[in-house]
Amino acid sequence: MIEALAAKIRDIKDFPKKGIVFKDITPLLGDPQTFNMTINLLADRYIGRHIDRVVGVEARGFILGAALAYKLNAGLILVRKPGKLPAETLKAAYELEYGVDILEVHRDALVPGSQVILVDDVIATGGTICAAIDLVRKMQCDIVEAAFLIELSALGGRKRLQGYNVFSLLQY
Repeated sequence: MIEALAAKIRDIKDFPKKGIVFKDITPLLGDPQTFNMTINLLADRYIGRHIDRVVGVEARGFILGAALAYKLNAGLILVRKPGKLPAETLKAAYELEYGVDILEVHRDALVPGSQVILVDDVIATGGTICAAIDLVRKMQCDIVEAAFLIELSALGGRKRLQGYNVFSLLQY
């Protein structure tokens, strides 16, 4: 099954800038069989466990997170770039290769003590997911796991998440 998923990941060289090989998941998402397989493989890890909310990280984490939340009968929480959420937010900054960015979540999105899974398409250096974890921790929630479709192992993101459970379906 994992091989079928990997076969649907397309490498795009020099995107978004020269020297980067972008892992494009749109062929996987566009194929009903592999998209369904992806969500089922993720959901199988958590079915039977108490999960209150799935936190999807902008933007492809929304796609995976929404389908996973549906399968788990859990709520979906969106972690977004600045200025995209209409109510009062909490913010967390994180470093990029070329500067700093910010993620936000609605201040009232989570109830303290909630059991939460964070979901994104890729973990690379771990900066984005660390910022999302910071937001969830500010709301005093329990992080069950951070789950990813793809892990770019050489970039060391998993190491930044020591102390947290991390799962990825595909490793490159």
